[in-house]
Amino acid sequence: MIGRINHIGVATPSIAESLKMYADLYGAADVTHIGALPEQGVSVAFVNLPNGQIELIEPYGDASPIVAFLEKNPKGGQHHLCFEVDDIIEARDALRAKGATILGTGEPRIGAHGVPVIFVHPKNSGGVLVELMLKPPAGH
Repeated sequence: MIGRINHIGVATPSIAESLKMYADLYGAADVTHIGALPEQGVSVAFVNLPNGQIELIEPYGDASPIVAFLEKNPKGGQHHLCFEVDDIIEARDALRAKGATILGTGEPRIGAHGVPVIFVHPKNSGGVLVELMLKPPAGH
């Protein structure tokens, strides 16, 4: 059902500082700035790698879902894994049929890549928050 890993989500108190660290320490300089996504309560930038991306997510406002994560992990850390799927509704329904909990309303919302996404509760995935996203169009 799941496809390739699209990205690894990393929560950070500062996207700017994280981008500097990835550039200085690892030489990762290919970056896509998305900016603020107020409806999701985050600001986002992607570090582009040959085999995927690192999504840097910073809180946007006090109601951000990332605030609680950073309270427990002040320096940030791995937040989620994102896998591509060919059909987001089919994937959601198959997961629900297997007893998985889809977070939020359970309806897909548009993610940072501009395609529908859902999140699966960590209790269903060995403690890992999993994002499923509709496979983006070729070249995206």
